[in-house]
Amino acid sequence: MSEDSSQKTEQPTARRLRKAVEEGDVARSVELPAAAVMISAAIVIALMGSWWVSRFSQQMQQGFSFDRRTLEMPTVMPSTFFYALAEGFLVVLPLLLVTAVIAIAASGVTGGFHFAAKAFMPRFSKLSPISGLKRMLGLHALVELLKAIAKFSVVSLVLWWLVDRYLVDLIRVANMGLEPAMGLTGQMIIQSVLWLTFSLVVIALIDAPYQRWSYIKKLRMTKQEVKDELKDMEGRPEVKQQIRRRQREMANARMISKIKDADVVITNPEHFAVALAYDPSSDGAPVLLAKGADQMAAMIRKEAQQHGVEMFSSPQLARALYFTTEVDQPIPEALYHAVAPVIAYVFSLAQVRPGVEPMAKPRPVVPPSMRFDAHGRLETA
Repeated sequence: MSEDSSQKTEQPTARRLRKAVEEGDVARSVELPAAAVMISAAIVIALMGSWWVSRFSQQMQQGFSFDRRTLEMPTVMPSTFFYALAEGFLVVLPLLLVTAVIAIAASGVTGGFHFAAKAFMPRFSKLSPISGLKRMLGLHALVELLKAIAKFSVVSLVLWWLVDRYLVDLIRVANMGLEPAMGLTGQMIIQSVLWLTFSLVVIALIDAPYQRWSYIKKLRMTKQEVKDELKDMEGRPEVKQQIRRRQREMANARMISKIKDADVVITNPEHFAVALAYDPSSDGAPVLLAKGADQMAAMIRKEAQQHGVEMFSSPQLARALYFTTEVDQPIPEALYHAVAPVIAYVFSLAQVRPGVEPMAKPRPVVPPSMRFDAHGRLETA
């Protein structure tokens, strides 16, 4: 059962638009390139008209003038004919080049320039009489009919205005000499062509936005289609789970690699472990480089042992840091007084010398608002 077009309320996604382009379905306005080509041709004729008339007159004179050699050797007539044809082609070549460039550029204004191999493949659905009848009697056919009527009306109005404007000049031509009459007639023809072609711009300026709007409307999607497409793009749930697992593994690997730069690892001693680093030369607070629970905590302790990082057992402080601080972030201000003695104690161990009393091991006091149990719940008094 086909979906009602009224249900297609969502704008097409980028994937839907890209797929349509790959199939050769893009917004195209026939009126815009036609108007652009006609206007450019009229402008070129207006600029080069006098030169063309002079050049074609010379070629006509040469073409109908035969020397004695040509009359005595008729076999040279084909070469003479093709030479004249080539000269005529070179004369109109600027017009052909300009109109070709304008036609290509104007064609890509509405839908851009794309090459779709699928557009060259035969589609047997186009041979269906029912599909053809729908195209002939559908909304698209009605719009094309209205466009044709509009073009005919606009061109007819412009023609009526031109006849009214040049009626006196047309009467004067009959009483003028050949050269002045030809010049005046040429001016009237060029100006009339320009006005007529500019009138097509009105249709093109209406048709181009309409074609774009119609194209987007045709590609609209239902809410379910958008959801299905997002599901396809994101993948199946098990695939997303594997991606997240892989991302966690990569993040954990990066975190473990930072433990060698830590100054102390505070442990629970078994369930939690956090690694801290402190730079005495800066005014910043200690930074949490890594944290983990259970298996990850064991990996942190093992990595710390391999790199000779001091470990300090303080269950309350380890839990407070684990549940309040993210990786690569400074510790909260409320834990400064609890962490400072631990950092001072670890630094003092590096300065122990024979005969020097080591610093007494501190007992950090965690504020009540930072005391958590093993499940991350605040401990009650």
